[in-house]
Amino acid sequence: MSFAESLKIHKAYLAGMVCLMAWAYSAVVPDMVRQWYTDDNYSHAFFVPLIAGYFLYERREKLKAARVSPWNPGLAVVAFALLQLTLGRLAMEYFTMRSSLVVLLAGTVLFLFGREVFRQTRLSLAYLFLMVPLPYIIYNAAAFPLKLFVTKVSVGVLKLVGVVVVREGNIIMFPSITLEVADACSGMRSLVSLIALAVAYAFYEKRSISGRWIIIASAVPVAIFTNSMRVIVTGILAQRWGAEVAAGFFHEFAGLFVFVVAMGLLYGIGTLVKKGPADD
Repeated sequence: MSFAESLKIHKAYLAGMVCLMAWAYSAVVPDMVRQWYTDDNYSHAFFVPLIAGYFLYERREKLKAARVSPWNPGLAVVAFALLQLTLGRLAMEYFTMRSSLVVLLAGTVLFLFGREVFRQTRLSLAYLFLMVPLPYIIYNAAAFPLKLFVTKVSVGVLKLVGVVVVREGNIIMFPSITLEVADACSGMRSLVSLIALAVAYAFYEKRSISGRWIIIASAVPVAIFTNSMRVIVTGILAQRWGAEVAAGFFHEFAGLFVFVVAMGLLYGIGTLVKKGPADD
């Protein structure tokens, strides 16, 4: 039996399961969406389900024809996801609760439809993990050293171009003004969004496996480079015309401009990576 035929035969049963999932995550998903709206670090997450849906649409013919062969070990994955949800609720640990939804979807596909159908949906399912906000303890642990590194690189470049500057941690001190490299300039915000973008771009362009990894991995240096440029330009403007010039509209515009430049660099790297056979 094909996947398309299975959906027609069991549509009422599947609709019931979707309703049960919606009930189980009725508090989890709206709370996650609220964070996407209020936390600028995860505003890109609104697009993640759409891109995951596009990946499914792109494989629709293969998915329709995929042979359904229920895989009983998938029930263990479902049980693990429900355990995740339960423990997450008890501990009020949001990442555990939220990520359990993706695990539950994967386990359900494996258990009801089997490995061939899962093979056609695994990219979309894996991509959904990018919509789940990281625990702040992990986010901050990564953002702090990244912020220090961006500050160090920026100060090094400023000294090379003749700017008198001293660094202390993430503080940049000019003769007449002192600036702090905040979390928004650390590159972490750009990195989280760029990784989601890089994964989508790598698979959309049908690159080879090595090419895909090159594009995805390049998100890290691209984020560091573009945010360092942002700090350098901000520092030069602040020293010459005062902190007011470097703040306000320029600060917001610089953030948008830096992300556009980062996307352009990703695209440029992608054009250098040769297309080749890829694992479907």
